[in-house]
Amino acid sequence: MKHILKLTLSTLLIFVMVAGCDTDELHDMNINPNAVQALDMDYFFTAALLGMASNGSSGDNRYTDWRTNMNFASFAIQHFASTGSSAGEKYFDNDVEPLNAPFQFYYRDALRRTTEILKQTGEGGIYEGRKVNTRQAARIIAVFDMHRLTDWYGSVPYTEANKGLEGIFQPKYDKQKAIYTDLLKELDEACAAFNASDADYAGFKKADFVFNGDIALWKKFGYSLMLRLAMRVSNVDAAMAATYVTKAVAGGTMAANTDNAICRMALTPSEWTNQNGISRAFYPGDGGAWQGSLLNKKLIDQLKGTDPASVADDDPRLYIFTQGPITWTANDLGTVIDPNPLNWKGMPSGKDGSMINNEYGGGNPVTPYTIFCAVNTKMMQDDEPYMLMFAAESEFLKAEAVVRGIGTVGGTAQSHYEAGVKLAMQMYTIYDASLSVSDAAVTTYLTNYPYKAAGTNNEKIEQIFTQMWLSKYMMWWEAWSDWRRTGYPVLVASNYPGNATGGTIPRKLVIPAAEAAGNPNYAATATMPDKMTTKVWWDGGAE
Repeated sequence: MKHILKLTLSTLLIFVMVAGCDTDELHDMNINPNAVQALDMDYFFTAALLGMASNGSSGDNRYTDWRTNMNFASFAIQHFASTGSSAGEKYFDNDVEPLNAPFQFYYRDALRRTTEILKQTGEGGIYEGRKVNTRQAARIIAVFDMHRLTDWYGSVPYTEANKGLEGIFQPKYDKQKAIYTDLLKELDEACAAFNASDADYAGFKKADFVFNGDIALWKKFGYSLMLRLAMRVSNVDAAMAATYVTKAVAGGTMAANTDNAICRMALTPSEWTNQNGISRAFYPGDGGAWQGSLLNKKLIDQLKGTDPASVADDDPRLYIFTQGPITWTANDLGTVIDPNPLNWKGMPSGKDGSMINNEYGGGNPVTPYTIFCAVNTKMMQDDEPYMLMFAAESEFLKAEAVVRGIGTVGGTAQSHYEAGVKLAMQMYTIYDASLSVSDAAVTTYLTNYPYKAAGTNNEKIEQIFTQMWLSKYMMWWEAWSDWRRTGYPVLVASNYPGNATGGTIPRKLVIPAAEAAGNPNYAATATMPDKMTTKVWWDGGAE
């Protein structure tokens, strides 16, 4: 099921030309016939949806995923390992692209589109009082984009962002607590304001290639996002968390994989616009990330279960995430080198090529991808769908909320945990029909690894967030945020020579040098010190 998105992002404006001659020719002479008289919000809305999957970049859909999601976050949370010098694994602060990319691209592209929709459908806009559902959905998209930015950087421009047309070229930085307070309010208002009687519903439905105009699914997306944000602040603002956890659950979060927010990609009309950026970055000759990015020992050991000498207790996702060691070159795409899962191993973190040669080749050169597990090529085609958010996350967050007594949730922690495990294991058929996990296989797994009902709260939270960590495969930057907030699963940091964090896993991205030098508000109100070791507000840092 592939969606062909016929959209040229460089052409988002629909021009209304003034033709002919008016009786008042002097008046006509003062009208620019090439001026923009109307903006097509449907085009902007489709572009905003695509921006969530392109992660800010209309010119290179792999840019931010490749640099930050993969080459930083996937290493930081130990789903992948590399012999390279990533800031996410070796903790070098001179690896600036992964640290800077989201700031550069989200403001320039993704948030610019939602800003224009909200401007033109708001007070004084050309669509004031119209495009009701487009407006509410755009508010949710803006929250989705903005919460990620503040999660990564802490205090960032928010209330004055993307207001260059109003003469604001050096926007102030808003504190993260204030940003979160407003983002939760936006979700609350947007979810309540959807209107099935919207006169412009047909345009909204046509432009919406994620939910096809289904208002009920948009509300589930909004309330699931509300639950995520509420739990993210739960360590530092218990009252705010409880209020919005209760609202989110009452409103109705995603409950089935048919509710998942999925952006369907395509091979046409342009690889830079419509193709899956994660797949493109892994593909030989178009990014080349694969040969240096192999599944981490921490991940493979977790998937292989407590008895590595047996496959009986394996996590079914072992055979979804990887096919074992494979070749993955321009001339040989995906030949399996060793099909026996008992032999499969992950690459340890924090190693360079010499270290790998010494440990696995007796000092002789080795080819890492012939030894360690690689990505499953069935999930890496250029037109694979891009997962934005899924139901399993809501179930795991509800389980945590019940354990910690946050808000009104209902059900038991165990019931939400088990529902989350099942949903997480069974959500990969969107990539390939063979990546299915039967109900019986889920039951076997839960029998082998039952919920720790008699354990301490910390043991329960560790179990819940180990499953959350597994479910965020390919959504690595969100796994990084989950880990920063909870500390689970327990990760052992690398301490590669010359690292910039003292051998600790990074807690924040660093603002681009050009922004730091060009915006005087940076020094006064950005999260400081602006280093990878500094914690953002919800992680226990400054407000």
